[in-house]
Amino acid sequence: MSTGPHTSRPDFEIAGHRISPGQRLSLDVPIVRLYTHAPLPIPVEVIHGRRPGPVLLVCGALHGDEINGVEIVRRLLHSSRLDGLSGTLVAVPIVNVLGFVQHSRYLPDRRDLNRCFPGREDGSLGARVAALFRREVVDRASHIIDLHTGALHRSNLPQVRLQLGVDDASRQMAEAFGAPVILNAPLREGSLRAYAQGRGIPVLTFEAGEALRFDEWAISAGVRGILRVMRKLKMIPAGRGRSAASEVALGASWVRAPQDGILRPRIRLGARVSPGQILGLVASPIGDVQAEVPAPGDGIVIGINNLPLVNRGEALFNIARFKELDDAESAVDEYQEALELGLR
Repeated sequence: MSTGPHTSRPDFEIAGHRISPGQRLSLDVPIVRLYTHAPLPIPVEVIHGRRPGPVLLVCGALHGDEINGVEIVRRLLHSSRLDGLSGTLVAVPIVNVLGFVQHSRYLPDRRDLNRCFPGREDGSLGARVAALFRREVVDRASHIIDLHTGALHRSNLPQVRLQLGVDDASRQMAEAFGAPVILNAPLREGSLRAYAQGRGIPVLTFEAGEALRFDEWAISAGVRGILRVMRKLKMIPAGRGRSAASEVALGASWVRAPQDGILRPRIRLGARVSPGQILGLVASPIGDVQAEVPAPGDGIVIGINNLPLVNRGEALFNIARFKELDDAESAVDEYQEALELGLR
């Protein structure tokens, strides 16, 4: 993005860099060093629009093995819809660079970076990384979209998570995003979402797909959702795409393995289930001991364990409950159809 005509809009300052209105800059935020003393920075790209508007932070791989967000950010940055941007987009594809290079959710000290905010300059590795990222990047944002996936061997249906009833701005962002499910998720101490919420920054978490795997459904959903939020914030012009229906879940809970064995699921991610419906079977390797996994009630499957080898008590199927189950089922079906047809 080249520099345009003179404007009175101020430069955007981040991590020791100044970006003029109408400019786009890729920069590295020096955050940690390897044992070899070689630097391992966090890559950041900033698009500072000529016209005023929000400062939207979009970040991925806060958990280093959740790589769908990395591809979502890459595609977002290559979207022609960002031409003529109002406001400022701060895109961070990989926050936890140490975990990312090791294919790990965690930092080398086994801490979860998303439990270390706001961090401490003189604390543990996790606390120091969180403090630096918070100071250099997060505190510059007026709105945040944090991109996540399911854990290792678990897939999540595209969903947005936020604490409902706290601020209207986050709720409006979630509704604009257009994922089929909006899940009311309590804040977790030390998370980026809890820190941002405490500062009054509207924030939502997008969850879709599985760790260490690219999922086209999840990636496409993420890119489209972010662009819809940017339209809502008037950062980009309104598009011609259809609006996306979302349903608020009353809550969600995991159905767990009744015994040790090998799981054979009978339902798919996004399926509607009813009380007593058999979700899967857990059997011994030769099948002489077999246990059914019944659904505890009505709902939609928003998370599923992809690893067939399970122990008793292990989480298998995450079932979300809705006030209007028919509407939730329709939202999931319409969402999948629209993505497959490329209408959004």
